[in-house]
Amino acid sequence: MRGKQRFEEACRSGGPWILPSLLMCDFANLEREVRRLEEAGIQILHLDVMDGHFVPNLSYGLPIVASLRKVTDLVLDVHLMISDPQHYAPQFVDIGTDCITFHREAVDDPRPLLRQLKELGVAAGLAFNPKTAIDMTEGSVDRETVELCDLVLVMSVEAGFGGQAFDPIALTKLAMLRSQGPKSLWLEVDGGVNRTTIGACRNAGADLLVVGSAIFKQPDYGEAIGQLTTAMEPSHKDLF
Repeated sequence: MRGKQRFEEACRSGGPWILPSLLMCDFANLEREVRRLEEAGIQILHLDVMDGHFVPNLSYGLPIVASLRKVTDLVLDVHLMISDPQHYAPQFVDIGTDCITFHREAVDDPRPLLRQLKELGVAAGLAFNPKTAIDMTEGSVDRETVELCDLVLVMSVEAGFGGQAFDPIALTKLAMLRSQGPKSLWLEVDGGVNRTTIGACRNAGADLLVVGSAIFKQPDYGEAIGQLTTAMEPSHKDLF
């Protein structure tokens, strides 16, 4: 079982889910890092693919994702921060990706690629940078686009730039999508998610929370994930 079925089964098996962003991991010991995350109870890995064009940084591409597929059965959630997602997305499907998310800013019309991803059997996601509006007005093109998505990724920092502060506009977008979007829509948030911000993200409706340094800069991944999970509990007040 691969693709959308695996992604949705993982999402429905519990959650909300914390997704480690492997961009922050020790690539010299990649398999060891995956094992540590598995032991900590992680279900889904978040993989940031950057091309140095759509965003100013380079990360990794098809070979790394293919290598990960060989060493783990965890769900692979690939976030394409690239200029030509329609060209590369099918190749990521071929190597065993379960969910592929590309950026609204990278294409003139996201609907053909969303439909193609669905036909290929993977979960189809669309990402929005903080400055990109999401219009859910009845009858608008963006409503039609969102209804084609299995997942919407709301960026809380501008894609591809490090060291940015969490942008609370993400909370407004998450809350709007949760109240106005399809009930089946999975909501993901990425950027500056840590023990301070994760509770507000969850309260706004996020199902999937991408975390980098708040896991990988800690000595014990299981303890770090436990602290993040506790910070999502309703007793923790919304700080924004």
